Amino acid sequence: MAAPLITIPVTSELVHGAIELEPTEHGLRPHRLPAWARGQCADGQLAMAEAQPSGVRLVFRTEATTIELDVLATKMTYPGLPPRPDGQYDLVVDGRLAARATAPRGHLLTVDLATGGSALEPGPVGTVAFHGLLPGAKHVELWLPYSEVTEIVALRTDAPVQPVGTDDRRVWLHHGSSISHGSNAESASTTWPALAAAAGGVELVNLGLGGSALLDPFTARTMRDAPADLLSVKIGINLVNLDLMRLRAFGPAVHGFLDTVREGHPETPLLVVSPIYCPIHEQTPGPSAPDLSEGVRFVALGDPAERAVGKLTLRVIRDELAAIVAARAALDPHLHHLDGLELYGPADHDRLPLPDQLHPDAATHRLIGERFGRIEFGPGGAFACG
Repeated sequence: MAAPLITIPVTSELVHGAIELEPTEHGLRPHRLPAWARGQCADGQLAMAEAQPSGVRLVFRTEATTIELDVLATKMTYPGLPPRPDGQYDLVVDGRLAARATAPRGHLLTVDLATGGSALEPGPVGTVAFHGLLPGAKHVELWLPYSEVTEIVALRTDAPVQPVGTDDRRVWLHHGSSISHGSNAESASTTWPALAAAAGGVELVNLGLGGSALLDPFTARTMRDAPADLLSVKIGINLVNLDLMRLRAFGPAVHGFLDTVREGHPETPLLVVSPIYCPIHEQTPGPSAPDLSEGVRFVALGDPAERAVGKLTLRVIRDELAAIVAARAALDPHLHHLDGLELYGPADHDRLPLPDQLHPDAATHRLIGERFGRIEFGPGGAFACG
């Protein structure tokens, strides 16, 4: 006879990878920026991205063979395009992927890529269920999907659970663009930062914010104030996508961002990562825009000649970041640089092209995660133990 299910109170001790948990009428909504930071920017793209719980997971020890999670998901759809697949909930048991599931129902957010307009259709709570787990004590991580805003409503198991701390593992706080957020990764635990964290044996806090890696001061202050043993910032692609600033502003903005992070972490290993290869913006400035004539593909709208007046391209940004880190490292021995082309370069693009001209697919996430893990967590890397 199956054991009755126990309702487990969801507290901050069980939720890893979130900066803040917001109480809602249904339960808890994980956030990856604190409320004060969210209040400093009225951008809808940022509001959606930071509330999508990339890297957020419930972590506990238990002997349970059944785990159920009630959630209220906000799913997205785009007019004129095929429906997006439901976000995957990954159940990782003792370090291995044991099962995947999706959340039925939920809110539906319709976003018009051409105009930026959106409309929300309310929906009900759904249940993500995992049955038939092997008996015995186990370490469980239940990863929330990176692509759906998720409110945690209730957790039920057929055995008690115990919170798990970091197990003395180092905490890696990473900030980047949609590529770090997850883009087209297979699932929550297979984004490249999640894979690299697993390879390095560290606790991930992922501040990859789709479309919003923009050197925002509030993001720097969030990183300054958050506990971390390892820090990284991946800078560049979103600045070009939005055509946000010129070369004159870029250098001081990078210095200011790093100065702020250093206020809270003066000697923590800090890695600056430049953009991976992206042909449309290597020598052509932004902005970029979606081309919906055949699915979704992104195109660059800038003119290469505009580099002469300070417009940014990925090549310009790589050169500037290398120079900035080299200059600062003379006084900051814990500051490091990684050329994004070491993670994904032209030869990789020939073999694994970016499907929409901007975002990597699942195989490329695995490639980037493996390379980052080997380069930075391996011997001689910025994040190597000891």
